[in-house]
Amino acid sequence: MAEALHSGYAPAGTLRRQSAREPAARTYARALPIVPVRARGLTIEGADGRRYLDCCSGAGTLALGHNHPVVLEAIRRVLDSGAPLHALGLATPVEDAFRTELFRTLPPGLADHARVQFCGPADTDAVEAAYRLVREATGRTGVLAFTGARHGMTDAALVAAGDAADVRAPRLPYPQDYRCPLGVGGARGAELAARWTESVLDDPASGANGAAGMIVEPVQSEGGVIPAPDAWLRRMRRLTADRSIPLIADETQTGVGRTGAFWAVEHSGITPDVMVLSKAIGGSLPLAVVVYRDDLGVREPIAPTGTFRGNQLAMAAGTATLAHVRENRLAERASLLGARMLAHLRSLQGRFDCVGDVRGRGLMLGVELVGPEDGGGVDVCGGAEDGEVDDGEVGTGADCASRGAGAGAGAGAGAGAGAGVGARAGVGAGMGGVGTGAGPRLAAPELASAVQRECLRRGLIVELGGTRGNVVRLLPPLTITDEQAEAVLDRLSDAVEAAAHDHTSRGERRSEQGRQPKRRRLAQRLERDLVQHLQPQQRDHPDHPDRRDQ
Repeated sequence: MAEALHSGYAPAGTLRRQSAREPAARTYARALPIVPVRARGLTIEGADGRRYLDCCSGAGTLALGHNHPVVLEAIRRVLDSGAPLHALGLATPVEDAFRTELFRTLPPGLADHARVQFCGPADTDAVEAAYRLVREATGRTGVLAFTGARHGMTDAALVAAGDAADVRAPRLPYPQDYRCPLGVGGARGAELAARWTESVLDDPASGANGAAGMIVEPVQSEGGVIPAPDAWLRRMRRLTADRSIPLIADETQTGVGRTGAFWAVEHSGITPDVMVLSKAIGGSLPLAVVVYRDDLGVREPIAPTGTFRGNQLAMAAGTATLAHVRENRLAERASLLGARMLAHLRSLQGRFDCVGDVRGRGLMLGVELVGPEDGGGVDVCGGAEDGEVDDGEVGTGADCASRGAGAGAGAGAGAGAGAGVGARAGVGAGMGGVGTGAGPRLAAPELASAVQRECLRRGLIVELGGTRGNVVRLLPPLTITDEQAEAVLDRLSDAVEAAAHDHTSRGERRSEQGRQPKRRRLAQRLERDLVQHLQPQQRDHPDHPDRRDQ
């Protein structure tokens, strides 16, 4: 059957029809012009017969890789049993088994006092359900989120992440070492970010002290693979608990062993009030749930969220996946292998100037590509491209803080928090700055896209992320072998080398072309003036054709 389905298939025609009939929003198809017809584990086979190592894993959906035997067997059992494939919110043995296995894996502090709500099958459905839950529980409206966050694609999710025009709650600084929003990085940057958040929460003008909840990713995946410092995350837990603000942990991409713990919040030891779960929990099929502390749902029953919240095949596949990861200690495996892969990737920083930073946790890894020191990238604080600004215009630490955190907080919160942190934490113009000579170089999204293309030529599928699209992300399945990991790293290293060489060559040509026009125009002007000056004299010369004719 499968052979008959795929034999003689023309991938070019498929891609052409997709391009003609689907909108430009098909970002994966544009960046990865392949037609998968078979897949197993880490490997995808295209209709053209080529094989690829898939380090995208369905944006983290495939914890066990493609078509894992335990997942296929679980799906077959449901199909062969004659059980309903769709059951709305009705209790079924399949749902009961999933719920039991899920509670077996939850952090102990939450599992003992938790309820689970099944919602629509996408991660954005779970985010929406979590927002509704905390609003119903607290009687408040605003949701606090962080710079660089991605929590789905609905309007409410985009507003919380700061991607929509109507930002009703402050966007708070998410600490990181390489591009610290407050310009310092490390433990000091995390401390300043925490003080900034505390100042916003306690500022009556910000509107944050009446927030319905705070949502945070333990590792910002699409934001550029940025792990939250454990001490900072514990601080966020204390700040929200002290102010009766529910803390929502978005584990849609970090959960099910991805970061080296079953749930990424376990690295810091915190217990959130709400967990948003999706992607890997469905074992490759659409499934999303919200797990929350039971006392949050006491005001009134939460309305149903989504017709397809009873997907029995997804629950069966999810149960098999959760159990396999737990029983085979794949989270620990991800921690060990991820550390080795991270060490190898960090060696690229010494070999290639275009590798600005390498970071990650477990098998969620990111390589940030940057431009040359004299420009050629994108200002991460929203400035011009291709080195069109002076060093002073790229953005000092104070500029980045005000634009990255304060500006997103709204006028009142920006002023109040800026003043509070400036006075209490010493944040101001005197700090070292992002984008100055001592800071990180400009983002290079074009180079990252070139690396992605070079990876694909070598049979490696990677994804891009980061607020500027300049971070190459690796999300291999937890079942990746040591040999496969070496192959992934070799192909990525070769791709970075090829793209960096080509990018440098093109940069030199562009630089030369950028310098030439002024010289060329000057030469042309001098030549024209010289010709105009000499023409009368040349006509008077005895050998001039006009003179000879006379």
